[in-house]
Amino acid sequence: MKTAILPLAVCLSACLAPIAAMAHPHIFAEARMEIIEGADGNVQEVRNIWRFDEMFSASVVLDYDKNSDAKLDKEELAEIGATVHESLAEFSYYTFITQNGKQVDFGKPDAIHVDYKDNQVLMFFSVKPKAPLLAKGTLTFGAWDPTLYTAIDFAKDSDIVIKGTHLAACKHKVVRPDPDEIIAQNQSNLTDAFFNDPTGTDMTKLFATRMELTC
Repeated sequence: MKTAILPLAVCLSACLAPIAAMAHPHIFAEARMEIIEGADGNVQEVRNIWRFDEMFSASVVLDYDKNSDAKLDKEELAEIGATVHESLAEFSYYTFITQNGKQVDFGKPDAIHVDYKDNQVLMFFSVKPKAPLLAKGTLTFGAWDPTLYTAIDFAKDSDIVIKGTHLAACKHKVVRPDPDEIIAQNQSNLTDAFFNDPTGTDMTKLFATRMELTC
């Protein structure tokens, strides 16, 4: 069983549960998100690009480099993508979309594409709403791991991109919650949430960077 990718899925292996229960990030990824407008002016798809830290990437190479050539070949990259594609379904592919506060359902990505460049693993995929997602009301788009095992960071506001003239015309802003304020405002709830389920709570979203559109 491959252990390098399993932490990304959090609890596929019981042996990882004690580690995940520590409830702080062990894997770090720099992210880019692209919100794509369709021909009808509504949201067609959301694209994700993740670049993982070198330590995690090295562990992936160690576990998936079958021919021991110190790199990841096409077949090895495809195996990683297939593993992540299956395992992250339980966690909404770390992708969260809401419209007027209600979660938007989307289908599984067609595939998780994986590359390895400059000693770092990269993953690319897109999700599409199951029902037409009208550019109406308040829409939010973000990426985070509900279990806190993986930290997904948008280093710059420009790492969350809107592509399409109609969507771009909506009022939009990148929201970066202040952790100290969130903790102060939700201290009791955060404590209860941790003890009830330290590896996965809805409280994680309070800290997450997100794009907010008002159309």
